[in-house]
Amino acid sequence: MDENTNGHNFDLTSVITIQSGHTVLLRLPNGEIRSVKVDQDSTISLGRVGSFPANELIGQPYGLTYEITGKTLRLLPPRTLQEIEDTDATNELINDGDFVQPLTLSEIEALKRSGTHASDIIKTQIEKHANYSLKNEYSKEKYKQRKEAKYSKTFTTVEPNLFNVCEYWFNKDQNRIRDLRADTLSQLLNMANIRPGGRYLAVDDASGLVVSGILDRMGGEGRLITICDVDCPPAYPVMTQMNFKRDALSSVLTSLNWATAQEDYTPIMAPSEPPNGQIRSERQRVRLDKRKVASDTLSSAREELFAGEFDGLIVASECDPFQVVEMLSPYLGGSASIVVQSPYVQPLTELQAKMRALPHYLGPSLTESWLRRYQVLPGRTHPTMSSSGSGGFLLHAIKVYDDPSASSVMTHRQSKRRKEDIQEPSSESGRVVEEGFQVLVEQQDGMDVTDDTLDHSGTNADEEVVGALSEAFQNR
Repeated sequence: MDENTNGHNFDLTSVITIQSGHTVLLRLPNGEIRSVKVDQDSTISLGRVGSFPANELIGQPYGLTYEITGKTLRLLPPRTLQEIEDTDATNELINDGDFVQPLTLSEIEALKRSGTHASDIIKTQIEKHANYSLKNEYSKEKYKQRKEAKYSKTFTTVEPNLFNVCEYWFNKDQNRIRDLRADTLSQLLNMANIRPGGRYLAVDDASGLVVSGILDRMGGEGRLITICDVDCPPAYPVMTQMNFKRDALSSVLTSLNWATAQEDYTPIMAPSEPPNGQIRSERQRVRLDKRKVASDTLSSAREELFAGEFDGLIVASECDPFQVVEMLSPYLGGSASIVVQSPYVQPLTELQAKMRALPHYLGPSLTESWLRRYQVLPGRTHPTMSSSGSGGFLLHAIKVYDDPSASSVMTHRQSKRRKEDIQEPSSESGRVVEEGFQVLVEQQDGMDVTDDTLDHSGTNADEEVVGALSEAFQNR
């Protein structure tokens, strides 16, 4: 087992140092997150920030901040938060027109071409700013941060864990991940009870974000079958940022399309044997071997699906959720969790109404998560000015076995009341009930039963005996 596995005790994710072939997230000074591929002997370009050789990142841990100087990287020490002493200065008399900054754009560009450091450019702007001294301390700090985001050539490597990857995709294009915010994704995984060693079914139209979350929690132990609408294994772009190890992934993840997931469908496979029984070339042998592996993998996945008894079903799809749940729920085991995600509430309310009318779904409930971000700084902790409205809606239900021969709750309650009625009979009635117990049980079991083996509540008799005795007691 690899002990350097992204903070976990399993061998699914790569080590926490940057390796060749990794996809790395870089945070720029303006807060933007870039996703870049780190390959040996390649060059990484960050636009106006600059470019640098990828070899300088390979082998380095995540979370460090670098500055691009020329074509090389310089490691920067971590910045510490400092207390800002507030003063009596206010911004009410400040007029931030063009005249307050005499330093023109052409002069700034000349400083940049001459190789002047970003901190010197910012210092020059502050010195020539007419109203900078009138600002309060908070405004001065914000002014410096805006200028650093504009001129600084630094970046920070971000660890590609599930939270950071979800944040990256939500800010980049939340429609591609079906508006799945990080808090909603965490609730989805908790409701589905994802754990190492579990067996799950998933329908993921969220670019692989749901599948990545399931695999991350499974930790290389268990089984995940995804149902998709393509013939070949689906391309999940989110998984490229997670840097999963392919060899560990192959034993956990497999895919079927909607056709092959039906028991009455016979898949059409390319022949894996030569037509005349002889292999003409090595290229033909390799092609036939690949066909045989694909055919065996498909057959094995179908047999595993049809065997059923999976621990959960997770759906984040554009398809009709009720049809998806009805098609795949027969393959779930008892007490398996069903979780369906949708960016809109209407499809899930309709699904909830339909599931309530069916006896094999227990407690379908609809929830919406809410997330509020805070700026946490010394003396400046407050909610952020803007935040996303919703991270989508979740419906959770439990699969139960619908057994018509099972006794209902009301039957058990009625039996309990009958037992309580005959627990303290009168002396005459008690004698009749006691004798009745012995006669009925002897007839039922064909054996002698004494008073010592029975109590007056009839706990050793079956429900038929209790019902007959209760009726006899009432008539008495």
